[in-house]
Amino acid sequence: MAEFRIAPDLVATENEKRTAALKADYEALGTTLARSGVDIETVTRKVAEFFVAVPSWGVGTGGTRFARFPGTGEPRGIFDKLDDCAVINQLTQATPNVSLHIPWDKADARELKAKADALGLGFDAMNSNTFSDAPGQAHSYKYGSLSHTDAATRAQAVEHNLECIEIGKTIGSKALTVWIGDGSNFPGQSNFTKAFERYLASMADIYKALPDDWKLFSEHKMYEPAFYSTIVQDWGTNYLIAQTLGPKAYCLVDLGHHAPNTNIEMIVARLIQFGKLGGFHFNDSKYGDDDLDAGVIDPYRLFLVFNELVDAEQRGVNDFNPAHMIDQSHNVTDPIESLINSANEIRRAYAQALLVDRNALESYQQDNDALMASETLKRAYRADVEPILAEARRRAGGAIDPIAAYRASGYRKKVSDERPASVAGGGGII
Repeated sequence: MAEFRIAPDLVATENEKRTAALKADYEALGTTLARSGVDIETVTRKVAEFFVAVPSWGVGTGGTRFARFPGTGEPRGIFDKLDDCAVINQLTQATPNVSLHIPWDKADARELKAKADALGLGFDAMNSNTFSDAPGQAHSYKYGSLSHTDAATRAQAVEHNLECIEIGKTIGSKALTVWIGDGSNFPGQSNFTKAFERYLASMADIYKALPDDWKLFSEHKMYEPAFYSTIVQDWGTNYLIAQTLGPKAYCLVDLGHHAPNTNIEMIVARLIQFGKLGGFHFNDSKYGDDDLDAGVIDPYRLFLVFNELVDAEQRGVNDFNPAHMIDQSHNVTDPIESLINSANEIRRAYAQALLVDRNALESYQQDNDALMASETLKRAYRADVEPILAEARRRAGGAIDPIAAYRASGYRKKVSDERPASVAGGGGII
């Protein structure tokens, strides 16, 4: 039996306060959906089976280019992080897997596995870090890593990724995500073609080390920290990488890694169509790679992404099993609360997409009825599916209102007493 960080009796007590209201709301929604031919139980079961991984780094306070303002009860290392991740999963029953970042989370792999097992957690994709320098490394990544002009630096970056694979094999991961900050900040600083050739050669070395049942996810990003040119700058380049490397290579889509107003849902559709959608890093943005909580700025866009995913799911696209993970930075909220909310918002978008009348939508599309096609999507998006989300959590042993249960538990105060306060970080652009 998994170890609980919050007393199950407290969750049960909090649920008891809300059970009658949930029952009434769930029955009312079921009646409404039935008039449209939708079985609420089918949707609830699907939602209960939809999971999203949480990032180990997400349970700590993030930072900006100006400064970092630590919160109370910051995790002191990966084992504290796993405790916090277990709280999120206990209350949401939606986040059973954790994605590790090496070397930030480097520890004895057997101890990591034992700790996760005790908490009822598993591990999602491994994440390598060659976008910053680790203490004691021989070669700096200031001017690049996998695409660096220096062969020794490239070899070091490749070796780090191979180390991530070895750790992942021990703890049960099945994927490696590679994001690099390589690029240039001045015209003429880098030869675009040669830099990309070096990157592809390095990635080919990593690809060769993948176990047969693993996937390699490459992640694109327009800018930062390279502001003039970036090696993997968009989904087209990302697709070329996946095609070049082979069948175990896929594209990972971070919702914040695109220009404002980019049609991300169409990118998702294209990658699905050509069999190269590996998965997602869910977050939201107003201006750029803001790493805001999922659905906090543009929940309709999140829904439209899931509309494409559900369309593919219901069409029976071959070998369609994208990875889902949250990737956020929390500067003014309790990170646990933000991740709880994001997990629920992601499930909300999935539930709403399940309500789309696919037959009606296809008919309107065939007739070029733009208004009614759009209204068909909006009708599903406007549905209040909160009773479905809450009932899925309740049946799985989670909290009907996870934020209320979390606050009632006093977990943040408890860990604040146990964990020394972090030192605020300064520096950055002034």
